[in-house]
Amino acid sequence: MRPEMEKLKEEINNDMDPDTLQESQKRMKELFKKHGVTPFTPLKGALIQGPIFISFFFAISNMVEKVPSFKGGGAYWFTDLTTPDAMYIFPVLTSLSFLATVELNMQEGMEGNPMAKTMKNFSRVLALMTIPFTAGFPKAIFCYWVTSNLFSLVYGFVLKRPPVRKFFNLPDVIPQSEPASGPSFSFFGSSKTVLPTAPSSTQVSGTTPVKSTGQKPSSTLISQRIRNLEKTVKARNKQKKR
Repeated sequence: MRPEMEKLKEEINNDMDPDTLQESQKRMKELFKKHGVTPFTPLKGALIQGPIFISFFFAISNMVEKVPSFKGGGAYWFTDLTTPDAMYIFPVLTSLSFLATVELNMQEGMEGNPMAKTMKNFSRVLALMTIPFTAGFPKAIFCYWVTSNLFSLVYGFVLKRPPVRKFFNLPDVIPQSEPASGPSFSFFGSSKTVLPTAPSSTQVSGTTPVKSTGQKPSSTLISQRIRNLEKTVKARNKQKKR
């Protein structure tokens, strides 16, 4: 739905009429309703996966203390699952597997999202911080954690394959260009005055079309737009008084 959102935001930025602004808000709400999402939809994954991961973490920590077989149930260098990894192999594997998931799968479905780069950089830092902060965890937790990360990595890689997406009837993700930085706008709050970033020749009523030169709009053109808006507001106020 991002291409439709960007198109609608561009229309909003190119028109300061209050009625058009309210109509655009309505269209934006209809767009969210059409796709069955809300601004909080991306949080569903964290709300579902977070409690599950925490539950496994505490369950395994409890088993480390109360299940005797954990002391000799491992393999290779991690025979005792109740102690931290003195060789730091598990913390590094956890960090690398999470970082690989971020690099290969995190961008999927977020093309064109201005927050995607920030989120990705934050996840990279989080992956590096995993090593020192988890070095004291028992090996049993890492056995679950590394396995979970590897599953997420393979899961994301498989879902990128066109035959798999077609089999599960998943829509193709079309890469979108990074949106240009523009004025902020609230789609679900009260109306706000939005100044256009680059007004076109057809935006000002009663003016001669201006050829686009890629330069910033002149102060004369902006002043004329403001005067036209003031005339429109005054005319509506007169009609209401009548």
